[in-house]
Amino acid sequence: MSAPLAFAFAVRAARLRAPVLLASPSASAAVSAFSLLIRSTSAPIASFHASARAALAAEPPKPEPTPKHNDLHEYGRFIASCLPKYIQQFSIYKDELTLYVAPTALIPTMLFLRDHSACQFKQIADIAGVDYPTRANRFEIVYNMLSLRYNARIRVKTYATEVSPVPSVTPLFAGANWFEREAYDMYGIYFVNHPDLRRILTDYGFEGHPMRKDFPLTGYVEVRYDDEKKRVVAEPIEMAQHLRAFEYQSPWEQTGPGTPQSKPLIAPPSAASDGGKTAEGGKK
Repeated sequence: MSAPLAFAFAVRAARLRAPVLLASPSASAAVSAFSLLIRSTSAPIASFHASARAALAAEPPKPEPTPKHNDLHEYGRFIASCLPKYIQQFSIYKDELTLYVAPTALIPTMLFLRDHSACQFKQIADIAGVDYPTRANRFEIVYNMLSLRYNARIRVKTYATEVSPVPSVTPLFAGANWFEREAYDMYGIYFVNHPDLRRILTDYGFEGHPMRKDFPLTGYVEVRYDDEKKRVVAEPIEMAQHLRAFEYQSPWEQTGPGTPQSKPLIAPPSAASDGGKTAEGGKK
C-alpha cells in the first residue's frame, strides 16, 4: 500500500474515533489538504489501471507463423495451382492443411493426391461426416489422408445434402469401403458407385440416421427380448410422463446472485401438513 493511501486510512480511522477533535478548523484544513494530495496522486494510478484493463480486454496478438505453417501454405498454393478448376480454397489450422472441393471435383483431386510424385497420399486414414442443419449443404464429408513416403497428412472436405450424392472413393482407396458405409448409416449420405452401400452399425430394418442433429435422443423404437416369441422384438418406444420432465434442481446447478433461480422444489407432504405450517416454519 502506498504512503498516501495508508495515511488516508489512518485519517479515516482517526475521524471515526475522535469526531470532536477533527471538527476543529485546523484539523479540518489538514484533512482537506491531504485529501487533495491523495486525489492528485491516485489519478495516474487510476489511468494505469484503466489502460491495463483495456489491454486485457483487447484481442491477444496473433502468434508468428511457424516454419511448418509457411511450408504448408506454399504446399497448398502448389496444389491449388496444379488443380485450379477443382480446389475452391485451402486453409491451415494448427499446422494441418485442409483442401475444400466440390463433390464433382472429389475424384480428380483424390487421384492427384494419390499419384502425384509430390503428394503420394496413398492411404486414407478416416472418413467422417458432420451435420450442420442450418447450412444449405447440410453435410460435410471429411477425408483424412496419409502419405507414408513424406510422413505427411492432409485433409479434404466436400459437401452434400439429403438428396445430392457424393462420388465414392472406394475404387481409388479400398480402405474407404467401410468408412463410407458408416457415413451412410449414421448420416444418410449416399455415395455413388459404392460396391456395397448398406448399413454397417445399426440393426436390420433400422429407420433413420442416428448422428443427424434432428434424430431424437430416445430413438423411434425400443428393442427387448420377448419370452413368448423367444426372440428379440422391436416395439414403439414407451416412456412414462414423469420420465419426460427434465426441469428439476440438482446439486450441480449453480444458483446465486445474478443467476436465474431454478424452479423451486415441491415441499414434501409431511412438511406441508405439519400443523398448518410451511417448510420455512411460518404459518399459512
